[in-house]
Amino acid sequence: MEIPPLMTFAGFSLKHLVLTIHFLALTSTINAQDNYEIQVYGSETVAKGRTMVELHSNYTLSGFTKEVDGQLPDNHIVHETVEITHGWTPWFETGFYFFNAIGSEGRTAYVGSHIRPRVAAPEAWHWPVGVSLSVEYGVQKQAYSANTSTLEVRPIVDKKINKVYIALNPTLDKSFSGPDQNRGFIFSPNVKGGYDVTKVVALGLEYYGSTGPFFHYDAFQQQQQQIFAAIDLNFNPEWEFNAGYGLGFTNNTDKAIFKVILGRRI
Repeated sequence: MEIPPLMTFAGFSLKHLVLTIHFLALTSTINAQDNYEIQVYGSETVAKGRTMVELHSNYTLSGFTKEVDGQLPDNHIVHETVEITHGWTPWFETGFYFFNAIGSEGRTAYVGSHIRPRVAAPEAWHWPVGVSLSVEYGVQKQAYSANTSTLEVRPIVDKKINKVYIALNPTLDKSFSGPDQNRGFIFSPNVKGGYDVTKVVALGLEYYGSTGPFFHYDAFQQQQQQIFAAIDLNFNPEWEFNAGYGLGFTNNTDKAIFKVILGRRI
């Protein structure tokens, strides 16, 4: 039986999904991720013996135009990140990132690298939701990121219900070198909601945020908040394609970013 466009299993609707993401955006203040890898993770890991190669291409259409505390402005800059992830077992993978910046006025450079091991709950456990946990450590140049040595702990929970997909990444960020090194863990939630328009095309919203330290949250305009309208194309199981246009809503957030993720499993 065909399900009406806005209805899904158990009465869940696309309207409810949009309202949920909007509520999270309003109630979570942000100190968002750097604009190199803009992605909400799903729980699935790369299959054993396979390798995923991804290119993250992000262009800041409207960003910061002046250097602040030694950091180069990011207005009209392209961030190109190469991500290579290998699956070691059905539930364990390791990802490697190489960050690069391309821009005028001396802003073109290799920026830094990260490593990210991740474990997932095996399918044999038959959990009602997908669950995995990634831990990402890396270093980056101070001219491109004020915090030059960082750790990210990212729990991942996701669920597909009929045509609706939702993923939650309640991320914790820690700086070991830079202005945030004495601020403890910073809560940086990411949320993705998608709806399968066809078997190939899924449309949705992605939210990226950060509250500042627990119980000592930054003032609203010092936080960062971004929401992306996104599209995923599932034209081949060996390929990944995601694109989106994002808007920032505080003084500390880039106002407009376009992103594309292209991945290939080998």
